[in-house]
Amino acid sequence: MKKLLLLGVGLLTLIACDKKETPEGSLHLTGNIKGLSQGKLYIQKIKDTSFVILDSILFKGDSHFESTIKLKSPEVLFLFLNRGQTNSIDNNLSFFAEPGEMNIETNLKEFYASAKITGSKNHELLTEFNTFKTKFNEKNLELIEKRIKTGEKLTQETTDSINNEYQKLLTRKYRYTANFAATHGDYEVAPYLALSEIGDINIAFLDTITKKMSPKIAKSKYGRLLRKHIKERKKNEK
Repeated sequence: MKKLLLLGVGLLTLIACDKKETPEGSLHLTGNIKGLSQGKLYIQKIKDTSFVILDSILFKGDSHFESTIKLKSPEVLFLFLNRGQTNSIDNNLSFFAEPGEMNIETNLKEFYASAKITGSKNHELLTEFNTFKTKFNEKNLELIEKRIKTGEKLTQETTDSINNEYQKLLTRKYRYTANFAATHGDYEVAPYLALSEIGDINIAFLDTITKKMSPKIAKSKYGRLLRKHIKERKKNEK
């Protein structure tokens, strides 16, 4: 009986030792790029308008990858794939990273379009927002095509009509984004969208978004940047 007990304790110890826990304030990223046999993957972030490499992973036969990166606050990171001899414009993939466990599954043929990203609530919300943004971009393209097709027959009346449609579309985008950010003040995606999508909106809307942010989000990277942005705008608009 004692031997069995010792054996059980020993097995539990081995399991505990084998299981790797993600260090606090770090992102443990795993993934698979199906079809990739060779190449190099760069994990990057933006710092002072420039890309900074956080880690690089070399592929030699195995398409799986793994990396642990220091990440105290959720932020948007980027995967850049160097395919070696294969050239492609589909080499960049952005994702809203969070400390903890995240996984990215994609393939070589459709690196961006086929990506399935799990482990981040902020990324889920960003994906939801991007669904609306895609519809906005499609409608905007329709207006551009309408202007092009009219060509030399473009009258002032038609021009005014297209411009009015665009302004209505833009107003809808700004209102939707502001409401989306204010509604999700418990997540870092709120100040991120306020900065990246509607930084020039009426300052009152930005103030509303900051008031809706939780104390934790207000202290996050994007929360601090948003408050700094508002402060600078108010100073310049006096």
